[in-house]
Amino acid sequence: MDKVISIEGVSFAYDHRPVLSDINLTVEPKDYMAVVGPNGGGKTTLLRLILGSLKAERGKVRVFGLPPAKARHMVGYVPQHGVFDPDFPVSALEVVLMGRLERRAFFPRYKREDYAAAQEAMGLLGVDNLGEYRYGDLSGGQKQRVLIARALVAKPKLLILDEPTASVDSRVEQDVYELLSRLNEEITILIVSHDLGFVSAYVNKVACLNQWLAVHKTEEITSEVLAGLYRSSVEMIQHRCAL
Repeated sequence: MDKVISIEGVSFAYDHRPVLSDINLTVEPKDYMAVVGPNGGGKTTLLRLILGSLKAERGKVRVFGLPPAKARHMVGYVPQHGVFDPDFPVSALEVVLMGRLERRAFFPRYKREDYAAAQEAMGLLGVDNLGEYRYGDLSGGQKQRVLIARALVAKPKLLILDEPTASVDSRVEQDVYELLSRLNEEITILIVSHDLGFVSAYVNKVACLNQWLAVHKTEEITSEVLAGLYRSSVEMIQHRCAL
């Protein structure tokens, strides 16, 4: 079976300012990997390369053996819920149905099977009773479940989440991570998180990213590695993470 994600020698810069340097990353089927690192360390850029909204200046990115743009139908993406306008008059069901839209569709035209898939995904996430509620009126935890249902409604093989618990309390955070662990029994998960203390109890690998990248098994993450990643110079990060 192809690797889920294969990144080889990838570099990227904005206005000649390096953001990613010689990145190598492999994500295997059924991995549950967290990407951690400081703000500005390149996490969002890495996600955009994997999703195909950016192209690497150097190196190669493959998702299920394909260029990212051609593999997009196999990938579910959960953004931070803050990107949705809370005042926009859209129901929870309509948000989930967005995951069934064809990319080139100008007007949404949903079929019976789309509604069935949406109800199935919402049932899996425990929010099937919230379909008619306005999305902006939901709690933080409910919004996250709706967004995950939206990502799952097209039955992806890879689920990518960007800071899915950034705006929820610790109880909801634990609930979300336990939910993702159950989903990981079927699909591969890549999650960006700042809260390694929480996520490390669930993931099997951690990718430390601050322009350079190193992947560790969860049990290999030490306070020294984290101190180097978040507070030391690039040279120290390079040494600590064995880049």
